[in-house]
Amino acid sequence: MLLQLRDIRKSFGAGESRTEVLKGISCDIPSGCFCVLLGPSGSGKSTLLNIIGGIETPDSGHIFIGGQALGLMSEKELALYRRRHLGYVFQSYNLIPNLTVRENVEVGAYLSEHPLPVDELLQSLGLWEHRNKIPAQLSGGQQQRTAIGRALVKKPSVLLCDEPTGALDYATSKEILQLIEHVNETYHCTVVLVTHNDALRGMADEVIRLKDGAIREYVRQLTKYRAAALNW
Repeated sequence: MLLQLRDIRKSFGAGESRTEVLKGISCDIPSGCFCVLLGPSGSGKSTLLNIIGGIETPDSGHIFIGGQALGLMSEKELALYRRRHLGYVFQSYNLIPNLTVRENVEVGAYLSEHPLPVDELLQSLGLWEHRNKIPAQLSGGQQQRTAIGRALVKKPSVLLCDEPTGALDYATSKEILQLIEHVNETYHCTVVLVTHNDALRGMADEVIRLKDGAIREYVRQLTKYRAAALNW
C-alpha cells in the first residue's frame, strides 16, 4: 500500500512555547518496502509515525494511503482504516497483563475480518511453548514477539514500528529485527520502522533521515544487508 506524504507540518504548544516539530515533510513510501525513519531524539520521527498511523493529526499537509486521503476521513472511517490496514509495534510492548500470549494475539485477530491462523502464527514467531504464559512470565524479547504477533495477525497492509528494539539487549534486538525482516518478506506488508540507531539503515529499502523536523536525507537503497549481518 503506497504511502504519500505531502508538506506535513505539526506543532505543539501555543504562543512563546509553540514548537514546530515537523516542517513540511514530503515523501513517497512504496508498497511492500522496508522504510527506516532515522534521527536523534526530538527530530520528529515518532510524531511522523503517529501521523501516518492516524493517531495524531497534522496541522497542515496531506497523507494518502492507497490513494485515500486520511484528512478527508470521518472519525469512524479513520478508526476502520486503522483497524483494517495498520499494525503497531511499540517499544513498551503494550500487552494486556492479565491475558496469556495466545489471548493477547487473539485481541488483534478480533479486529480483522480475515485474520491469520493464530496457532500457525504463534509457531512461526517461536511463541508456541509460551502461549499460556502471561506477559510477566516472559522475557523482553518474548513480549516483543507477542506484540508483533498481535499486530501481524490481522494481516495489516502497513506495519508501524516505533523503536521496537529500544528496550532490548543487543542479541535480542538482532532477533527482533530478523523477525520484522521476515514479516516484511513473507507477508509483503510495508514496514515503517523508527530508530535512532544508524546501523539499522543497512537493512532498509528506503532511508529517511530526519533532523529538527525536516528531511535531511532521502535514499532508496539498491543494495541492503540482512538484519543478522548488522553490527553496532
